[in-house]
Amino acid sequence: MKKFAALFLTVSMVCGLAACSSNSGGGSSDGGSESKDEGGSDGKVAINVIAAQYGQNTKTWWEDFVKEFTTEYPDIDLTVEVESWNDIYTVVNTRISNNDAPDILNIDVFANYQADDLLLPAEDFVSKETYDKMYPAFLEQSNVDGTIWAIPDLASARAMYYNADILKDANVEVPTTWDELTAACEAIKKHDSKIYPWGIDMTTDEGQAAFAYYTWNNGGGFVDDDGNWTLNSDENVEAIEYAIGLVNDGYTNSDPANDTRYDLQDMFGAGQVAMMIGPNSIPTYIADGGYSINYEVAPIPTNGGNDSVSAGVMDRFMCFDNEYSDAELDAIKTFFDFFYEDARYSEWVLMEGFLPATSTGGEILAKEDESMASWVDIVGSCNFYPTAKTEWDDVKQGVINAEQQALLGGNVKELLDELQAEIAE
Repeated sequence: MKKFAALFLTVSMVCGLAACSSNSGGGSSDGGSESKDEGGSDGKVAINVIAAQYGQNTKTWWEDFVKEFTTEYPDIDLTVEVESWNDIYTVVNTRISNNDAPDILNIDVFANYQADDLLLPAEDFVSKETYDKMYPAFLEQSNVDGTIWAIPDLASARAMYYNADILKDANVEVPTTWDELTAACEAIKKHDSKIYPWGIDMTTDEGQAAFAYYTWNNGGGFVDDDGNWTLNSDENVEAIEYAIGLVNDGYTNSDPANDTRYDLQDMFGAGQVAMMIGPNSIPTYIADGGYSINYEVAPIPTNGGNDSVSAGVMDRFMCFDNEYSDAELDAIKTFFDFFYEDARYSEWVLMEGFLPATSTGGEILAKEDESMASWVDIVGSCNFYPTAKTEWDDVKQGVINAEQQALLGGNVKELLDELQAEIAE
């Protein structure tokens, strides 16, 4: 097992987060009602946070955070309520429907709240010093019409994992380009026909990730620089045709339409797959599965001289527009300054095995652990799904359908042309 395996703890999928309700069922009294209190009867400024439960350590971490925060800022009455991913959407939406939105919410999605005019712009509730710590690419994922509406909480990223022993035995170097990847697959297949050289997941679970891996690393992608959908671009067609070609040539797992990344991770851990693209949580998965293989991590191979691009996933903090006084806005800014203090934020990121969303946090983690340094480089070069666009759900399902039809022999260009016409109409 590589030395960084222990670094990454069990990671929940970065998706929905959790909200909270008060003991009376309607949220805390300071949770953003129509006429938000200026402060409690004791003169303190009250703010409340709904935070996601990422794992077993989350609740304790936040309890300790509140103790530290209120010790340093006794005039701020901070409440942090932690909910599971299963409950957060229901709880938050109930709070909103009762005109009792939280002050601060930690969740993955923001677009619907923003579209309903419920949020404050990020620069209204975050100090410039803290705002400037964020990776610009992360902030851009919450950009609507030139305004950033949420800030990144933490992230996960994808890279290429490879079985070092298999590559060595097959006498191949770690591939960095598509040509090298094809040659490596051919050599591995000749070395041992029972090994799948390359893993591909085009399932309904993560088929959109496969689309991203290949199109982004061929100079394509979901949208252009102006945010217009470009699903049928020449780069995208070439990329998906290349991926399907790997399948047709017998260089991949035999059923990409049904083999999820968890299936691939099991096959990789068992030495049945030589190379695959996966998240930074794979070391934990391998360790928990009892697998013992010699593996390494490398950037995702690219084509045409393009720089390697990783797929990133991130969660967010957002602030509801609850008609705050200046004192309340200052308290909210103080909360974020305290949370994103570099040492404290680094502890938060490592606690549940994620990656930093701030450049300063990344610098600290990279200095402390050599293996983390490679992931910090990767996460800084991430592209993200265009989740701020309202058509994203249809696009996500559409690219998966196109891939699966292509696996059955469909024409990639025709399939992507049809999808582009459907989405852009």
